[in-house]
Amino acid sequence: MRLANRVEWAEPRSFRYEEADGIATITLDRPQRLNALTFEVYRELTATFGALADRDSVRAVILTGEGRAFCTGGDVHDIIGPLLAMTPPERAEFTRMTCALVRRMRDLPRPIVAAVNGVCAGAGAAIALAADLRVAATEARFAFLFVQVGLSGADMGAAHLLPRLVGAGRAAELLMTGEMVDATEAYRIGLVNRVVPLTELPVAARSLAAKLAAGPAQGIAQTKRALEREATMDFHQALDHEAAAQAVCMEHPDFAEGFAAFRDKRSPRFK
Repeated sequence: MRLANRVEWAEPRSFRYEEADGIATITLDRPQRLNALTFEVYRELTATFGALADRDSVRAVILTGEGRAFCTGGDVHDIIGPLLAMTPPERAEFTRMTCALVRRMRDLPRPIVAAVNGVCAGAGAAIALAADLRVAATEARFAFLFVQVGLSGADMGAAHLLPRLVGAGRAAELLMTGEMVDATEAYRIGLVNRVVPLTELPVAARSLAAKLAAGPAQGIAQTKRALEREATMDFHQALDHEAAAQAVCMEHPDFAEGFAAFRDKRSPRFK
């Protein structure tokens, strides 16, 4: 699936979208279905993350769920059932669509914080994995369930992204067994960055997003791009890439502002 370079902004209908103080908050809002994904949710999430790349009012994104689940993957009635009746080309188009969502998230120059409030399974786990940082409630549980329904554990970029967080051996175990891990184990193996009580999750996620939003947008974008691209580079290529990226940042006004703030012993005010 080829993605357009620029996506026009459209207010989503299948989930909640809020924007304040440079932070966009996307809340999956089908709690009665444990925030299971539909074709519409996939399409609107993909379009929203694409449009955010050109939305200057947004400097960081929070992705979370309403109720007791973050996201339990594809809805059994709205996606799984129809897939069984599709032709092979139609199924291939669907799998390209799911991967397009992850591609939009990874390509977005803004940092994404997943605030995992509960069960995070299947495609939901893959979406949380595609975020840059993950804050989990103590009630959160994670499972890459694909193999348990006869599919490949390598879906939506999981086989590429998960080993980078938890190591090849642990990633193989999670993807090949589909076993559930709780928040404590997820933190221990590096799948999540922080674990907090559920009541503190919104504040913890927003505090982290606010810190990112107050940082240098260009510097953070270049950092995210480097983390993504250098995964497939050798060391010398990575050095060349970082030298070029740093030179670009030095041309940006944020560099001069950072120096001035250090000199004047004040907090920087990045544009």
